[in-house]
Amino acid sequence: MSLQDKYASVVAAAQSAGLSDLSVQEQDGVLYITGKATNSASKDTVWNALGAIDSSYTATDINIDVQVSGLATGATLTVATDESNLNIRQEPSTEASIVGKAAKGETVTLVEQSSDDWWKIKTADGEEGYAYARYLKA
Repeated sequence: MSLQDKYASVVAAAQSAGLSDLSVQEQDGVLYITGKATNSASKDTVWNALGAIDSSYTATDINIDVQVSGLATGATLTVATDESNLNIRQEPSTEASIVGKAAKGETVTLVEQSSDDWWKIKTADGEEGYAYARYLKA
């Protein structure tokens, strides 16, 4: 079974979400899905499709890179974790020290979109650091 067959529902979600510059490529045993979304709901459509297949998001044979265009520095974001708090880290890595936490539903401010996966944010309490963009909604 090809990776495009295995992740057909994720590819279909990316197509139905209306991503611009959508690219689906298989290389070296990894399926790469890239594109640009006009809002975080479109990005979530793709991630939720993957979550239906891999609820822990630990698959190593797929790489999703969906950027949300149009988010400016200072944009208000909402923490959209399933149940737990969102870790805020010193550096954009799960290996980096946790410098704070933001509760589900809490509003934070975008400092910069550091990468597709990690955004620098600031809480109302002034804690600043990197959070996984998957759990932030505009």
